[in-house]
Amino acid sequence: MNDAKHSRTLTALLLAPAGVFFVFLLVLPLLVMLVYSFGVRAPEGGYQAAFTFDNYLNLPARGKAFTNTLLLAPLATALTVLFAYPMAYFLAVKVSPRWRNAMLVLVVAPFWTSQLLRYYAWMMILGSKGIPSWLEWIGIADVRLLNTPYAVLIGAVYGFLPLMVPPIFVSLEKLDKRLLEASADLGSKPWQSFLQITLPLSLPGVATGSMLVFILLMGDYILPQFLGGGKVYFIGNALVDLFLQSRNWPFGAAVSIALVIIMFVTMYFYMRFVLGKTDQRRVAMV
Repeated sequence: MNDAKHSRTLTALLLAPAGVFFVFLLVLPLLVMLVYSFGVRAPEGGYQAAFTFDNYLNLPARGKAFTNTLLLAPLATALTVLFAYPMAYFLAVKVSPRWRNAMLVLVVAPFWTSQLLRYYAWMMILGSKGIPSWLEWIGIADVRLLNTPYAVLIGAVYGFLPLMVPPIFVSLEKLDKRLLEASADLGSKPWQSFLQITLPLSLPGVATGSMLVFILLMGDYILPQFLGGGKVYFIGNALVDLFLQSRNWPFGAAVSIALVIIMFVTMYFYMRFVLGKTDQRRVAMV
């Protein structure tokens, strides 16, 4: 009994710093945003105490930002998975363990430079003197990439690829190779073994990476601002406008709460679907 009590006390002490961090830096700010979302804009801007649902009823006024975000963020996440999975598979399966860590470091190396510098570089590449000028040189004229959804998708895949590769790599590296050998002994072709064993068992890594990328994209401001040029408007851009320019804090708080709810609901069903498929596959294999 004393050992169990001592164990619970030790566990509580170990979790206390993270719990305090979670409460003061996540829960309390969300509660403040929730309270603000029912207020009204003060005459000089900011927050004035009230209790109204007008801010939530006015969410369609920012419908373009929600539409762009809910369309481009999942699409960019899916494209990032498509590019990251072959890279992670190559590192985990094809590369010698001697060079594996070094090559994994090279994958995350772009994070060592400023995000602003990387997006500035893409502005030059996608601008009129970049790829469009090269295409015009070979006879393909009037191509515009910068300040379009295509530029935002390209920047998203490039910018968030280092976050997607490591979780998938970890899932593939831990894969029991004996399952693949057994599949081959039973007559399965390599592509059949991949679809029936490798891909399903690596889905937890895909889900983790997708969650990281999707959440960051949903609230991103810099990417659409630089590569979208204000024409591809995300919720992050709407929040900057509402809090810093319009100074309509209650409406901005309502948009923030709506964004958090959308992310929680989306990720809940996504993780439940992906991990559910993984569990079903494991049961079937047993």
